[in-house]
Amino acid sequence: MTHTPSLPDWVFPPPEGFVAEDLDRIPDLPAHTELIDGSLVFVGPQRYFHQLVISRLHVELENLMPTEHEVLHRMTVKLAPRQRPEPDLIVLGPDAPIGPDVTCFQAEDVVLAVEVISPDSEERDRKRKPILYAEAGIPHFWLIEEINGKPVVHVYALDPVTKAYVTTGVHYDRLKTPVPFDIDLDLTELCKSRTR
Repeated sequence: MTHTPSLPDWVFPPPEGFVAEDLDRIPDLPAHTELIDGSLVFVGPQRYFHQLVISRLHVELENLMPTEHEVLHRMTVKLAPRQRPEPDLIVLGPDAPIGPDVTCFQAEDVVLAVEVISPDSEERDRKRKPILYAEAGIPHFWLIEEINGKPVVHVYALDPVTKAYVTTGVHYDRLKTPVPFDIDLDLTELCKSRTR
């Protein structure tokens, strides 16, 4: 007789779905679990390109941003009661609460959200997350995809009237923008592997 391991209780959502605070209360929840539309979303293994671009972009933004800002990766943002995604990178504004016990930030703390498209999250990154970030009022959003082995950055700004993002440019080799602060990035440097 085969023994089937029992599933943890949190695998089964409550009738109304999960809420943002559940991510802090559920024991043994896999790392980097997101909450989108009241459902738990688990992250698959990341590709080398994805991790390389995130880590290099993190360093570049740290070097460019004003001292009162902070850039973080793999932190969730509470956008609404049933929405707590985890952007690949966020840039926090000067009034964001920083502390050792913080487990997530509020939408109003974030001035830029960045998503690097992965095969398992492409639909969410391109369609659902931009809508959620815009509705929550995050003023700037970047969507990064790989084209011919290089990062291409789609830059969006929030239209305060429609609460939707409008594109301000698609950047292939260099990204220059004055918002949310002066940024000048050589995008070709984000994906260069070290020679061995």
